[in-house]
Amino acid sequence: MKTVVIVSQDIVIVNLAEGILKKLYYTIVFTSIQAALDYIYNSIPSLVVVDIELDDSTTVGIINDLKDDPIFSQLPFLAILSDTSLLKDLAAVFVEDYLWEKDLGGELLARVNLAIDRSERIVEINPLTHLPGNISINRQIEERLENGVLFAFAYADLDFFKPFNDKYGFSRGDEVIKITGRIILNVVKNRQRQGSFVGHIGGDDFVYIMDIQQIEETSQEIIDSFNRLIPSFYDLEDRNAGFIASLDRRGKKNRFPIMGISIGITDNQYRKYFHYGELTEAASEMKKHAKKSRGSSYSIDKRRQDNSVKDPS
Repeated sequence: MKTVVIVSQDIVIVNLAEGILKKLYYTIVFTSIQAALDYIYNSIPSLVVVDIELDDSTTVGIINDLKDDPIFSQLPFLAILSDTSLLKDLAAVFVEDYLWEKDLGGELLARVNLAIDRSERIVEINPLTHLPGNISINRQIEERLENGVLFAFAYADLDFFKPFNDKYGFSRGDEVIKITGRIILNVVKNRQRQGSFVGHIGGDDFVYIMDIQQIEETSQEIIDSFNRLIPSFYDLEDRNAGFIASLDRRGKKNRFPIMGISIGITDNQYRKYFHYGELTEAASEMKKHAKKSRGSSYSIDKRRQDNSVKDPS
């Protein structure tokens, strides 16, 4: 079920909105946009309905900052306006749609449906994690390279995910994918709220971009959080044993350890990249190196300029 966040201090608006939306959507209520931020960062809802006074600079500023972030630019906002609001002031707020308070009972469900449907058609996001996909990832890399921005790029995937998925089924596997996306997003955004980016390539492959000086500590925190949470997805017997029995790629029964996460990291401080493919290939090499270690780990590319990377011009 898709999630709609409702932000309002008005109990009448909250009760009416929840009553209208509860049959189709899971709703969660916050009294202010500040209080909703942690949930939005961790879970990325399908829509935020916000009861707003257009002269509330704090709320307007937070909404606009979220919409400026490439991760949350696709998150639609529906503003509920009081009858005394001036529509011309709405131009300063980055919301997809608005609704007068007096029309809430008759139009809210239609506006919510429209806003969510429109965002899913227009924006390229992963339906499981609500994170940006390959087009957005490539764009983020290319823009930074073209503008000469120094940044670190990390490529992460899960170890022994396939045998887990084979044994426990796609539903539990999807839950692992979702929690992995939430862990990465939460840790990256807590450490660098502005200028960072998290994307979901697909399956169990994720990427994140952030300042070079933040990347190693962030990656270690992601690993620690993953290692702490992932055993809970296993049955007690398998968790106590420390492994599961499942089929390997050749169809033979084998023992597989509890899942880990491997992260490959590179940056453009000492190696010049001209194309996103060169950068992702280097990070992928580091990820393969990390996978040679037992358990979750990261490996960072500390090589200086590689002569094999040439200016295509």
